[in-house]
Amino acid sequence: MKFAVIQFPGSSCDLDLYHAVTDVLGEKAEYVTHHETDLSAYDAILLPGGASYGDAVRAGALARTTSVMEAIIRAAEEGKPVLGVGNGFQILTEAGLLPGAFLKNRDQKFICRNVKVQVVNNRTLFTSEYAKGEELNIPIAHGEGNFYCDEETYGQLKENNQIVFVYSDGNPNGSVGDIAGLVNEKGNVLGMMPHPERAAESILGSEDGLNVFKSIVNEWRESHANQA
Repeated sequence: MKFAVIQFPGSSCDLDLYHAVTDVLGEKAEYVTHHETDLSAYDAILLPGGASYGDAVRAGALARTTSVMEAIIRAAEEGKPVLGVGNGFQILTEAGLLPGAFLKNRDQKFICRNVKVQVVNNRTLFTSEYAKGEELNIPIAHGEGNFYCDEETYGQLKENNQIVFVYSDGNPNGSVGDIAGLVNEKGNVLGMMPHPERAAESILGSEDGLNVFKSIVNEWRESHANQA
């Protein structure tokens, strides 16, 4: 399986994603700049965390205007897995690939620590290797991680089972419904504020995030085996 790790000016977690995919999982990955317009050579797209464009204007807003975003939107429409972590999640909402928006953290402070996250929906191509209700220990690092949507949208997210992860031991940022991660209606685009790539091997203190990437790979292999 071949992953595209998108690099925006200011991205800082692209190396972490690349390491998790290549060195830990043993899959293929390539860095792809924000100037790229064709992602047809890749099986999955990863949008990293870090302050793209220094979070100027609004987190993710300027990254949304880059050339590569139209290719990411096409890939999502084609059903390819698209994962946005941290700032990548913010970019996906700015692009309209996921609902909602992000506000500054409730306490107006940058937060960088491990949090407890519960798997609400394990029937997605990003969470199939987890058990429903499983609690994960994964780090967060953000200043604008307060996910917001109106009541109608929140009701739709619950009804459609789009909420994938929730904070389970206190809400660190004020997100509506304790939401830590959600998918689009089609189920192939996931945004999550916790960083699974920073919890992908024991030397980092937790391997709880690795199954996000294992799920993507295993679901891809299964789908291709069925097509063969």
